Amino acid sequence: MQPAKQDALETIGKLPDDADMDELKPSKRESQTDWAKVDELSDSDIDTSGTPPLDADFFKHAELRMPAKKKSVTVRLDSDVLEWFRKQGKGYQTRINAVLRTYMEAHRK
Repeated sequence: MQPAKQDALETIGKLPDDADMDELKPSKRESQTDWAKVDELSDSDIDTSGTPPLDADFFKHAELRMPAKKKSVTVRLDSDVLEWFRKQGKGYQTRINAVLRTYMEAHRK
């Protein structure tokens, strides 16, 4: 993580003082961003008109939210169900989780 970003996060008091940003687990997904093109942009090339300023008030109220940890389980699925989700491509387990979450939320009392 860039030092400025780490400093900003530490400034709002949401990271422990001894947090080691190098030990955070990197994403397994490959970025779809053309970083070479992004690096060529100057600040004036970027339209920030819809973005509120990140001033002291913003950071005073900001919260660092980490995704909930997932638990690894073994579940038995009908082979045709599993095959259908796998045919949807990368991220099929995430989609299965999303379907289960939607069902859970619809039936929550």
